[in-house]
Amino acid sequence: MIDSQQASAALDDINDVVWRVRQSQIYQTASLIITIWGVLVFAGYIANYTWPRQGYTIWTIVNFGGLIISVAGAVINLRSGVRDFPFRWLISFLLIGAFGAFCTFLLGHFGPRQIIVFWALYGMMFYAIAGVWVGYAFIVIAACTTALTLISYYYAGPAFLLWMAVAHGGGLVAGGLWMRRI
Repeated sequence: MIDSQQASAALDDINDVVWRVRQSQIYQTASLIITIWGVLVFAGYIANYTWPRQGYTIWTIVNFGGLIISVAGAVINLRSGVRDFPFRWLISFLLIGAFGAFCTFLLGHFGPRQIIVFWALYGMMFYAIAGVWVGYAFIVIAACTTALTLISYYYAGPAFLLWMAVAHGGGLVAGGLWMRRI
């Protein structure tokens, strides 16, 4: 027979295991989506460097492609019975995107370089916020990508888009792959 303290300790252990499994499932889903976004962003920067006059078209395709893949990942995840990417998250991401577009097109008078940095930093802010709720890996990805983005903004010069391909796109790919190993 166990007493109430032992029962409480056993339930705490069970809750700890449940949290770790849930966090692992979140990391598995998020890492796939983050890695795919990283590849798309990397390709977007390279394409933008190659065809600078087509920047808006390139980034529209990259963003809609990433959105479609993110939604598909969430739907596949829901069909598997795992409810670690609720519909509320999707709505949150859409609101984040809408607010970013509002700031970019209506409030801000950004040049191309500033728009690129704004979106990279804006996205990383939400990664950091997600990290507060679901795990430190998001915070690490956000901090590293933000630091590399700021370095590129101030020091990359004409190679800015190439540096951003590595810093932003490569940072997301590396972070997504790292999350799979946690």
